[in-house]
Amino acid sequence: MNSVEPIHPYQYVDDRPQEGIFRIHKNAYSDPKVFELEIEHIFNKTWSFLGLTSQIPKAHDWISTYIARSPILITRDGSDEIRAFVNACRHKGSKLTRTEKGNNKYHSCPYHGWVYSSNGKLADIKDKEHAQYAEAFDFDSHDLLPIGKIAVYKGLIFGSLNPNVPALEDFLGELKYFIDLAMDQGEQGMEFIPGNIEFAYEGNWKLQLENGTDAYHLTSTHVGFLDLMAKRAVGQGNIEARQFDWQKRFSQHGGDFHFDHGHTLIWLNQAEVKKRPIYPSIEAIAQRLGKDRAEWMLKMRNMSIFPNLQIADSTSLLMRTFRPLSVNLTELRYWCLAPIGEPADQRAWRLRQFEDFFNVSGLATPDDTVTYETCQSGFESSKLDWLQGHARGMMSVQEGASETAKVLGFSPKASLDGGFMVQSETSFHPLYREWARMMKAGMHGSKTYE
Repeated sequence: MNSVEPIHPYQYVDDRPQEGIFRIHKNAYSDPKVFELEIEHIFNKTWSFLGLTSQIPKAHDWISTYIARSPILITRDGSDEIRAFVNACRHKGSKLTRTEKGNNKYHSCPYHGWVYSSNGKLADIKDKEHAQYAEAFDFDSHDLLPIGKIAVYKGLIFGSLNPNVPALEDFLGELKYFIDLAMDQGEQGMEFIPGNIEFAYEGNWKLQLENGTDAYHLTSTHVGFLDLMAKRAVGQGNIEARQFDWQKRFSQHGGDFHFDHGHTLIWLNQAEVKKRPIYPSIEAIAQRLGKDRAEWMLKMRNMSIFPNLQIADSTSLLMRTFRPLSVNLTELRYWCLAPIGEPADQRAWRLRQFEDFFNVSGLATPDDTVTYETCQSGFESSKLDWLQGHARGMMSVQEGASETAKVLGFSPKASLDGGFMVQSETSFHPLYREWARMMKAGMHGSKTYE
């Protein structure tokens, strides 16, 4: 097990698959210097999810968000083009918009009143005729600063501060098959069910990155939830939430897929397909997309799109982002994702399943976030060094496509096929290999993307 003591932060990932070793040093989660390097070399260099096109359907609609520390404004201008800018007035840097959404042909800075149109162009400088600016002032552009790159895939808006990121479809790669399984459920597209779920936990952002594809914690972290689900299975409690019989899930076949650029996915056959909110629409979906895709929409699928977007369809279809605020503070956002035009009874069904498990008031999410905080506390121990929580399932991983992947027609970097009880931790490996690659490239001044 011995390895060279880490000198550089990217060596906090000890990745020796030929020796059956994959482990992470606790300093990757607890060192403030590592955190600063992550912001610089990962979040400022790659793609980040910004929103849905369905959030800005009309001209001059806008939403605001962040890429790590950078406030971002996304607009649909008068020519129907989607644009993204740094949400900062060019005058003194004040955030131009302080709320999350709206419809404005013009945006007026609340500090000194400079005005910008929805295409980012400066429309007015308050009292400029009296300003006595020097001639050199007009040599500079005063328009909002566009981000490095923006692109859309299946209604998902992504942006990057880095103009040299690969094309979005290349970045998503083979994972697009599974993104499609979420975003093609609605013939008219997908939308967020109205509501705002945003909170923070006192722990590192990578704890959530891992947990989104962690099957191993379910039967220990969520004991209370599983006990309640067992009571519902015999007709007790709020059976209208239509939660699943989890004991039936534990006997199902499933697996992992590992992809380029740090993306990963776990999947599991579904024993109770009739409890899925899309089940009443499944025949229409099969006619539109084919039987195989419709069947896979009924399976459980949790994916992580590196570095901080997760789309999960284990209880109800959700989207989750997590924004690093400091080495031990992370902002979480949740949305319930649904087909546009979904019948009211299916929408209520979907929402009951979502709020039952997720939310700060849900029956499972608080279990996770409290556990992240206890992990962060454990990282403070001077005795703790290499964590042993990334090795489970290594003997079941195969390079390239499994038989399941071959049938579906795509080629992941690695696959794992097995029963639920493998509860593999290998789904974390692509995340940390990309983390180490980007950290190393940034620290040595080489190109992040070739």
